Amino acid sequence: ALLEMNLCWNEIKKKSHSLRARLEAFSDHSGKLQVPLQEIIDWLGQKDEELSAQLPLRGDVLLVQQEKETHAAFMEEVKSRGPYIYSVLESAQAFLSQHPFEELEEPTSESKDVSPRHRIQNISRFVWKQANVASELWEKLTARCVDQHRHIERTLEQLLEIKGAMEELSTALDQAESVRETWEPIGDLFIDSLPDQLSPAWSRGITSGKVVRGTSESIHELSKWGCHPKCPAGAITLLSILQASINERLKQLQDAHRDFGPGSQHFLSSSVQVPWERAISPNKVPYYINHQAQTTCWDHPKMTELYQTLADLNNIKFSAYRTAMKLRRVQKALRLDMVTLATALEIFNEHDLQPSDRAMDVVEVIHCLTALYERLEEERGILVNVPLCVDMSLNWLLNVFDSGRSGKMRALSFKTGIACLCGTEVKEKFQYLFSQVANAGGLCDQRHLGVLLHEAIQVPRQLGEVAAFGGSNVEPSIRSCFRFSHGKPAIEAAQFLEWANLEPQSMVWLAVLHRVTMAEQVKHQTKCSVCRQCPIKGFRYRSLKQFNVDICQTCFLTGRASKGNKLHYPIMEYYTPTTSSENMRDFATTLKNKFRSKQYFSKHPQRGYLPVQSVLEADFSETILQGELRRLKWQHDEAVESPTLATGSPESVQDPRNEELLAEARILRQHKSRLETRMQILEDHNKQLESQLHRLRELLLQVQSRAQGWQKVRDEDGMRFAMSPSPFSLQQSQMVEAKTQEVSVCLEDIMEKLRSAFPNSRGTRVKSPSLASYCSIR
Repeated sequence: ALLEMNLCWNEIKKKSHSLRARLEAFSDHSGKLQVPLQEIIDWLGQKDEELSAQLPLRGDVLLVQQEKETHAAFMEEVKSRGPYIYSVLESAQAFLSQHPFEELEEPTSESKDVSPRHRIQNISRFVWKQANVASELWEKLTARCVDQHRHIERTLEQLLEIKGAMEELSTALDQAESVRETWEPIGDLFIDSLPDQLSPAWSRGITSGKVVRGTSESIHELSKWGCHPKCPAGAITLLSILQASINERLKQLQDAHRDFGPGSQHFLSSSVQVPWERAISPNKVPYYINHQAQTTCWDHPKMTELYQTLADLNNIKFSAYRTAMKLRRVQKALRLDMVTLATALEIFNEHDLQPSDRAMDVVEVIHCLTALYERLEEERGILVNVPLCVDMSLNWLLNVFDSGRSGKMRALSFKTGIACLCGTEVKEKFQYLFSQVANAGGLCDQRHLGVLLHEAIQVPRQLGEVAAFGGSNVEPSIRSCFRFSHGKPAIEAAQFLEWANLEPQSMVWLAVLHRVTMAEQVKHQTKCSVCRQCPIKGFRYRSLKQFNVDICQTCFLTGRASKGNKLHYPIMEYYTPTTSSENMRDFATTLKNKFRSKQYFSKHPQRGYLPVQSVLEADFSETILQGELRRLKWQHDEAVESPTLATGSPESVQDPRNEELLAEARILRQHKSRLETRMQILEDHNKQLESQLHRLRELLLQVQSRAQGWQKVRDEDGMRFAMSPSPFSLQQSQMVEAKTQEVSVCLEDIMEKLRSAFPNSRGTRVKSPSLASYCSIR
């Protein structure tokens, strides 16, 4: 037993020695790994701190390049340490594969008695932790080195760009400084060179701004990465000074270009002469200062003179011709008679005057007028005083369409004014005016037609002639025009032209203007029956009541007529030389009229225009009968023209009171027309009697002077001479007797017409047929 125990003890001792040897060998091997791993961990931590100390990058390109070299050396050092780190980590991996360990399920209680197995596992676990920490630090350090290398490369690239931009900016500043030294004062520059000066200044300002913005963006981008490059203080100061100088120069050039450039009104200042001066109001509307009289006015001095000459035409009896001849003078003064509608349309399209309802200011109007007259010079090859024509045309347009001088007018107003006064056929003018208010389908409703007529009627309104053309109320003209639309809500161009060809009352002045223009250069080889002018220049008026009676335009329009040639007789107007066929036609018409009585002409008055019915408005000067007559007439016209009223209820149609009112309205209308015709006849007779009375008074004065001469004769033959008057005195007495008899016949004729015109006043007798009593019937 003792022997067995010794054997067991020896066996235990051997195992103990063997285990001790293994523990010593394990301890030596783990100790060789723990020390290098800890050294690697410490070294990697140190290098990580050194890498962090390299940021942020500061300074200029040179310092960043030095940082780049330093970082490259740092990366080489880290790279050279890599094989050693990898070998230690591989050894640790091999050690852990030979001595694996188990994860602790519960924390190990601190005890002095630890089994060898637990000690081995603790050592393995510690080596594993060190190896993991070293591996993570190595990967983090290498990744940071690569990122920082890229950041340094990118920063250096941007710094080089900034350096180039700064060099470019410095060059631009030097150039701008040299250019600034060559700047001439604004007052010494030519007006034509303002656009050339304006463009370089603008481009220099833009170039400097782009360079500064690009540099600022690059610097801001670098600031995000911690790099704050500094720009030279001198460059920044010089840049600020130059930028302020460029802005000030640019502002001065823009002001000069606005005030004196091609788009300004400065060139129009030459349209007036001393002591006049052309000034501009804040809304760009021109006005004129007379320094001699110390007065201001809206009208151009030449326009004032033109208006004064228009007063010479006020003796023309007929308003349409009076208005047309005034417009003809205005047309010639503005030189618009030489402008064709095609040329005007080109200018309108170039300046984009569509749509027509947009507002134009004075500057836009001046640009269009300037282009129009410059085009006229090019096409006609004539010399045109462009500033004077532009200024006077602007003045006329403002007087017509902007009398309040607001500085704005619609494009339709501008185009209407130019189209009305341009030298084109009247039909083309109407076609163009209609196209400006028609829709895409070529149709025009009542509202747009009213706008057109309202714009057109402003032309005679400015001359004070609007009352003769229906006034400013265009509703009657609209209704008259839409009678050609056959009940449709819109009218076509052909229907509008058909209405315009009838020369409606509101637009008759435009057609007469065309005839006045054509008649100016016409000569008729005949003699005026009143003033004996031969040949007749301009209009020729041929009587269709008497043979070989022609009247010139001066005598006819001013109302002068010879004996028996009354203006209410049928008369044919010619504004072109007559042909043989026209002469034969007039001869046949005159022959027919010879067999017609005076009552025929009074019942068939002829008008040279299409009259329109005015709208009933409150007029306290009218009598009750006239107001009732108009009201009944409108009700009748509306009942006939309106489909809804024509096809109304049977009760309204069959109402006996309505029928009585309509019948009464027809009777009153006929009676009113007869009274108006007879009143016109009486007025004409009144004028003729006045002229005859004047001539009779002259003859009586001559006879009395002769008689006084006879009484002074005291010689022997005095009694015989007094008893036997000379043939001359006998002829004078016969003329006086004939004139007296003619006056008596005329007065009896007038009294007869008065009795027939007013049959209800037969109980009242007109005693003395004195001329003074008829002079009051006007």
